[in-house]
Amino acid sequence: MTREDLVAKIRTLAKDVYKGRLKADVAAAEYDELTKFPELKKVIVDLLSPDFDYFLASIDWVAPRPTTFRINLKNGQDFYLIYTPKTFIAQIEGKKYYLLNLNEEESACESIARILRYGGKTEASTEGTETGTETETSIEEPVAEPVAEPVA
Repeated sequence: MTREDLVAKIRTLAKDVYKGRLKADVAAAEYDELTKFPELKKVIVDLLSPDFDYFLASIDWVAPRPTTFRINLKNGQDFYLIYTPKTFIAQIEGKKYYLLNLNEEESACESIARILRYGGKTEASTEGTETGTETETSIEEPVAEPVAEPVA
């Protein structure tokens, strides 16, 4: 590999990395919390990729101390990110992941992928109800066929 090939390869990779950061910056402008807390944006990009906007519905700041954010996904699921002086803690489906450790960050990413696969919330069906009052539904029992008597 010559010096020119190496320089060309580095330029190509740098453009790809920079393009991903631009996507994240444009998407972050929609969420006030990401502009107020730049560390939060970095964590969300690490967990969801620079295309996080496709998956997020909203971000809620739910507690001041410890600073806690509820990350609402578009499929109706959510998880929490808790800020500590050293790192963020992701609480996903009741399990805590300390994002300072690489293996726990990977596990958090897998958990988020799992809850993204759940799909959207389904509304309860309204069959059998009319204007908030229940109606009776009749269940038909099978009718027994007449039994032919044996001929003697």
